[in-house]
Amino acid sequence: MKKHYLPLILSFALFTEANAQKIVQRDPAIEQLVAEVNADSLQSHIKKLVSFDTRHTMSTTTEEKRGIGAARRWVLSRFQEYVKQSGGRMTAMIDSWVLKPDGKRVDKDQDMGNVMGILRGTDPNDDRIFIVSGHIDSRVTNVMNREATAPGANDDGSGTATVIELARVMAKAQFPATVIFLVVSGEEQGLLGADYLAQKAVNEKWNIEAIMNNDIVGSNNSNETRIIDNTRVRIFSEGLPAFELDKKATSIRNMGQENDGKARQLARYAKEIGERYVDNLEVVMVYRNDRFLRGGDHTPFVNRGFAAVRVTEMNENFDHQHQDLRTEKGTQYGDLPEFMDFEYLRKNTAMNLATLANLAKAPATPQNVTIDTKSLTNSTTLFWQTPKSGKVKGYYVLVRETYQPFWQKKIFTTKNGINIPYSKDHYFFAVQAVGEDGNESLPILPKVGM
Repeated sequence: MKKHYLPLILSFALFTEANAQKIVQRDPAIEQLVAEVNADSLQSHIKKLVSFDTRHTMSTTTEEKRGIGAARRWVLSRFQEYVKQSGGRMTAMIDSWVLKPDGKRVDKDQDMGNVMGILRGTDPNDDRIFIVSGHIDSRVTNVMNREATAPGANDDGSGTATVIELARVMAKAQFPATVIFLVVSGEEQGLLGADYLAQKAVNEKWNIEAIMNNDIVGSNNSNETRIIDNTRVRIFSEGLPAFELDKKATSIRNMGQENDGKARQLARYAKEIGERYVDNLEVVMVYRNDRFLRGGDHTPFVNRGFAAVRVTEMNENFDHQHQDLRTEKGTQYGDLPEFMDFEYLRKNTAMNLATLANLAKAPATPQNVTIDTKSLTNSTTLFWQTPKSGKVKGYYVLVRETYQPFWQKKIFTTKNGINIPYSKDHYFFAVQAVGEDGNESLPILPKVGM
């Protein structure tokens, strides 16, 4: 018996492997882009950012090698290099304005600027915009100290480096929709650059479908608890919409959709797609807009009705955040590159890339998704219309039980409607458009049909 046991196991294993269903379907084009994200490249971006001594929002904007002005011009120079790889699709600029004193954290007129790399979509009928952001400014213990050395390696050199690296890798790729690589100023003084751009987007009616804001994404360990882990990253997302909640509250309560705001859907999407393409990384959803009583650059967009989330490392180390450079009782304080994990930063950057690329390659979302409620049934019928742009191979109907945090089933159909044996009393549903390469749009929850 023993002589035949091992060959039998091997035969069964080979049979199982040969006949197993392939669960994870990766787009080879996105897989290649993810492979090009480089830890050494990210480290070089960080070291250059740290070399400007301080990037405090109120620091000098005229010196060549020091201060926030010099740092912004360097980021612009990086984007301008990547423009050359884009075949004319990418442009780069500093969107500038003068900030007036506010009696709080701005005590004088200050030249401000958000650095932007805009990779235009290839489909003239597709006006969707996807944004990845980080903030360039840094600080020490006193938020008004603009003269002290403030390396800002992780906060938020890591987010800025993520944006630069994504521009480097993605500039040569083609996407039907537009991707904006955004480096904002003024986060530490009150989310000033993000607020400026979010209002501009509203005024100019930008069709922003998703914002991935990266802030503190490059360290793998925490103080106090001493946890070390480079396999998990957090995504913060609001549940109930901050924008016009009073107008939407009745519908949300009637449908039981308190956990299904646009930002929460984006977070679920980033978890699914990020884990699909990046090995040894778990995307942990946190059901808050941001950390406890704290804020970030996604919030001005959230407050104006856009789907925006915050990406942050799993375990923050407060010895290296908002600290003067010093050593006390054998502990080194300050936000320096030596306290970062660049392989972890690579994985977090790759997660952003996979999410953005999948979104920008996918068709637009299905239109007019409705659920049929004309009669009482134990099955559910959904209808929808073809997306406004993009080539559609079919649709996924997503299903989950009401108490589950993530979508549990994906049912594919090529039609613009479906009847499925799941009761609307017990399940939530959504519909995604699927492109020719298998890329999925964001999910759209149904409204009640007439």
